[in-house]
Amino acid sequence: MNDKTKKRIYMFYAAGVVNLLIGAYVLFFGRSFLPDDKITMLILFFLGFAALDFWMPVMIKKKAAQDQAMLDAQRKALGAANDPSAQSQPPKN
Repeated sequence: MNDKTKKRIYMFYAAGVVNLLIGAYVLFFGRSFLPDDKITMLILFFLGFAALDFWMPVMIKKKAAQDQAMLDAQRKALGAANDPSAQSQPPKN
């Protein structure tokens, strides 16, 4: 995995933590300044995005692993096609 992908994964985790903290703040302290229906909406919003932020790195890692496996298979196929010892030679009499 390259550095750009790792940075993206870390940013998703950081955003997930921020969304969890804001959702927890609204859950515990929101009753003092927000109506109940807004509290419910905000909690669902922030916790939903937190779930998405923790789910996306899993999908990014899965996609990166699939891409790497495809590249390895292509390199192996290309290497076998270009390798003179791997090519079939006519039998010697």
